Amino acid sequence: MSVIGGMDTDGDGRSAVHSTRFSSPAESLLRISVPPGTPPEAEAAIVRLIELTGILARRAAQLQEALDSRVVIEQAKGVLAERYGTNVDEAFRVLRQGARSSRTRLRELAARVVASQETPGEISALIRR
Repeated sequence: MSVIGGMDTDGDGRSAVHSTRFSSPAESLLRISVPPGTPPEAEAAIVRLIELTGILARRAAQLQEALDSRVVIEQAKGVLAERYGTNVDEAFRVLRQGARSSRTRLRELAARVVASQETPGEISALIRR
């Protein structure tokens, strides 16, 4: 099998179009066979569509992660507001300050707030001030 312009040609005369610019091993599994005689422009378009599909999949994963982070942070704000009888803006300020002062990711600290009935020390120290 040889690589020709971003495509592998198999011994059966068909081309397997794939992008050589994949960023993850899973993406490199995507290969599409095109019939013999497919115009080079069509093969180039297929390669580009595969690349774009990978880009969009990565972007969707990033957006899902951001949404998941946002949900846990909102939950933590509500928990802290309830525990300390404050508003959610103040709860977020304390949460953010606790994450910064302890060099902890905001999402990680928020997850700890939500998961435990005890307020993490990084936050309770700030509230006692």
